[in-house]
Amino acid sequence: MIDFSEKDIAQLERKGISKEKVYQQIETFEEGIPFVTLKKAAVVNDGIQKIEEGEGQELISFFERVTTRKKLLKFVPASGAASRMFKAMFNFIEAYDPKSEVLSDYVDRTSDTAVQQFVGGMENFPFYREIMQRIEGKHANAGELAHAFIKEMLSEEGMNFGFYPKGLLPFHQCKRGSATPFKEHLKEAALYAKTTGQAHLHFTISPQHEQMFKKEEAISVPRISQKTDTAFEVSYSFQKTSTDTIAVNNDNTPFRNADGTLLFRPGGHGALIENLDEQDADVIFIKNIDNVVVDENLETVGNSKKMLAGLLLKVQDEAFKFAKKLDSEEVDSSLLQECAQFLQDRLNVRLPDEFTSLSDSKKRVMLMDKIDRPIRVCGMVKNEGEPGGGPFWISNAQGHVSLQIIESAQVNTSEPEQESIFKNSTHFNPVDLICGIRNHKGEKYDLLNYVDKKQGFITDKTKDGKELKALELPGLWNGAMAYWNTIFVEVPLVTFNPVKTVNDLLKSSHQA
Repeated sequence: MIDFSEKDIAQLERKGISKEKVYQQIETFEEGIPFVTLKKAAVVNDGIQKIEEGEGQELISFFERVTTRKKLLKFVPASGAASRMFKAMFNFIEAYDPKSEVLSDYVDRTSDTAVQQFVGGMENFPFYREIMQRIEGKHANAGELAHAFIKEMLSEEGMNFGFYPKGLLPFHQCKRGSATPFKEHLKEAALYAKTTGQAHLHFTISPQHEQMFKKEEAISVPRISQKTDTAFEVSYSFQKTSTDTIAVNNDNTPFRNADGTLLFRPGGHGALIENLDEQDADVIFIKNIDNVVVDENLETVGNSKKMLAGLLLKVQDEAFKFAKKLDSEEVDSSLLQECAQFLQDRLNVRLPDEFTSLSDSKKRVMLMDKIDRPIRVCGMVKNEGEPGGGPFWISNAQGHVSLQIIESAQVNTSEPEQESIFKNSTHFNPVDLICGIRNHKGEKYDLLNYVDKKQGFITDKTKDGKELKALELPGLWNGAMAYWNTIFVEVPLVTFNPVKTVNDLLKSSHQA
């Protein structure tokens, strides 16, 4: 057991972290985090629903009909800085001297295709004109132009895009200048997250960006409000310091900074389950900040979201009926069988083999436990080779099978069978979730009760030249929702337009 000093305890108290939580995290480092066991990839008709056009229209109509009396919320994780978007461009301005080398020789020397693509499409970026006005006369050839342009885009004295949060960068060209992801999310919310003329949005952001977001809100909300006849209510929260995790040395003792304090690191996006848990709505739409579309695709995206939400509300209504019966009536074997079939067919719940041999009273307890949970409907797109997670059937240590979103880091790819299952999956997770977080009595679930704490990530890092191990909490749509009831639905590829690098803005889906 680690003997914490008075200074350590004071540091823990300031962060809102208990000694017990630190002990648990160190125990996780000592035990390690087991890989998940993939049973098979979820595919259409086996874990993924494909909704035909007629049924989709019915679900959209149902959603529009019933949501007049529902509270809707759009929840957008938006705390990341854009620095990773510009990694190749930062490297370029460090490594390239336009006075001693022409651009083509630099590309040949370094094989830097990212800069080549950037320069080739420069005129198509929504910030092209503004930067060109700023650097007028500072270039005599292609190399000098590229260097001056990128330096102006990134430097503190220039546009300073490397410091910006992704949500406030110019992503799309429009009639009145450019549109940020923040602005595009407002437009989307007006389409599918509005009831009685009002749309609620919640952004998780970094404290250093708060004033920047509020400035953008003051500019964009009145414009989009007038354009869409929508009153917007926007709120923000920060990732809590109490969700930071202890860093350890290779022997699993706490890593200490040069001043002797304990080193804590942010727990990753899984920490946002606490921010989500503080929201209160009947339906919550979750979508990443960088996944936005130009205006011509807004209707398709809006209809897809309404379809998913309509499915959630329909299935939820059925689940509530069963839960009420299990909760209040004398149940017979036919009701138990009907409920078990519903769980399997509609909520993808796989009951253990021993279920059939249980008494009716024990079946009732098990079915109530399985049906009385938050529900998420997750859009899945066909796999186009993007890096990231996807939908799989997995088996846990007790042999229970469930439907989960799994990342590559959770899979033991040194085992040929596991690697084959992961690589041959047909669909990809675009982070497109519709969540139902109330029970059949209208009470909000405590979402922290449905986290699988054994689905975090241990990574190797360095600090001040010394090696350390870091712990990421179970991902928001991975282990943090592991014990939710899950439905996967195929959605159109046009709904997935992430911007991981600045060159992604050159894709047709981001060109107005």
